Amino acid sequence: MMSIRFYLAVVLLASMGTGWAQKLTRAERRARLDSALTARYYKTPYDTNYVVRPEGRLALKARLNHTGNAFHAKGTVNGIYQKANLSTSHKTTLSLGASYRGIGFGVAINPAKWKGVYEDYELNLNYYSSRLSLDASYQRSESLAGDIWGDRGPQRLGSGDVAMKVLNLAGYYAFNHRRFSYPAVFNQSYVQRRSAGSWLAGISYQAGSLKTTDALLARSPDAPETRIYVGHVGIGVGYGYNWVIGRRWLLHFSMLPTYVVYNRNSLTVRGERKRAQRMRLNMIFNERAAVVYNFSPRYFAGATLVMNNSVFDDDMVLINQNKWRARAFVGMRL
Repeated sequence: MMSIRFYLAVVLLASMGTGWAQKLTRAERRARLDSALTARYYKTPYDTNYVVRPEGRLALKARLNHTGNAFHAKGTVNGIYQKANLSTSHKTTLSLGASYRGIGFGVAINPAKWKGVYEDYELNLNYYSSRLSLDASYQRSESLAGDIWGDRGPQRLGSGDVAMKVLNLAGYYAFNHRRFSYPAVFNQSYVQRRSAGSWLAGISYQAGSLKTTDALLARSPDAPETRIYVGHVGIGVGYGYNWVIGRRWLLHFSMLPTYVVYNRNSLTVRGERKRAQRMRLNMIFNERAAVVYNFSPRYFAGATLVMNNSVFDDDMVLINQNKWRARAFVGMRL
């Protein structure tokens, strides 16, 4: 009996030892992961006299986003002059985000969509690194409303009369990437310590369409079936500047004008299509502005504005789009 008890005790102690070893292994794994993330976090590609990582492992942020899109077009097809000034309903979202050692996630809610007031769909994607940055947005909307002129004179278009699908892309390369930081402005994953600017090279792409809906044609059978297609690519050079004031304030402004080097724009009225000249040089402007205030190393707040404005005119078809997104935020680091 004693030998059996001794054997059971040995087995019990061995299993306890194995459990502690497993626990230590998990702790070691967590420690190694945290160590690797910490080393990655502080391995900055910047000149640390100008840009540094903020202290704290965890960053929490709340954001209020407000976006809108305005569309203007005109042209003459088959002897019919068409002109439209339309804009979507403004979209407001609330979002909460968290990042650990620079790796983050977030969730956004749209109160108006919950109430059934806002039925449009919009997706925004932003990427900011030391050298490369990208702003991308896709919007599908039937809330466009405004005035349109045609062979029947001025008409008022309401929500649901026109459907829009638009994709906007703007990519940047910062030449002075050792001293000038976009992430310090737009996601606060770095801190700009001294003022610095940089020349920018970039590319812009816009694509999408506007067309009259079946609801409009059913309600007004004599209304012309109209479709505007946009698809153009631009390249250009711009400049950005981060201005540090008193170590607490950070002001930013950048502009990247790009020249349209290829397009597939067209206007179709009652099946008759007018295509724009493929190599007509026009402009796409990408602007950014921001202000960030650091209350302390732990607390910060600010606001940003990102805009994409295109102007395309080949004498017969003129297309102008103005897409913008304003954001206010407040956050803390732990």
